[in-house]
Amino acid sequence: MQRDSRFENRAVNMSDLFWLTDAQMARLEPFFPKSHGKPRVDDRRVLSGIIFINRNGLRWRDAPAAYGPHKTLYNRWKRWSDKGVFARMMAGLAAEHGEQKTVMTDATYLKAHRTATSLGVKKGGVDA
Repeated sequence: MQRDSRFENRAVNMSDLFWLTDAQMARLEPFFPKSHGKPRVDDRRVLSGIIFINRNGLRWRDAPAAYGPHKTLYNRWKRWSDKGVFARMMAGLAAEHGEQKTVMTDATYLKAHRTATSLGVKKGGVDA
């Protein structure tokens, strides 16, 4: 698989990256799962990378090196999603009566069944 040439050797200015502040991390800390055994990679770096990827619509493999290996970002995103960590974060932050906003996830981050594109389509046109 060949990578998109637009992202090859692209220098990323550190000021263009997204980093969670100390105050933001303090609010999110209670929602992180407890670490057992081997210490895990820095939560701030990983969560900042996950947010950066989602905000910019990038593929995991196009994550800037400052956030660490793209596999680490994806694996943590997948594991925390499966465990409901992000849902608990959103519910917990919403309970603090912050400003209400709508959060939408781009469909490129969701896996669909391989025949999902043909659902509802019949010969002769859509639902003909």
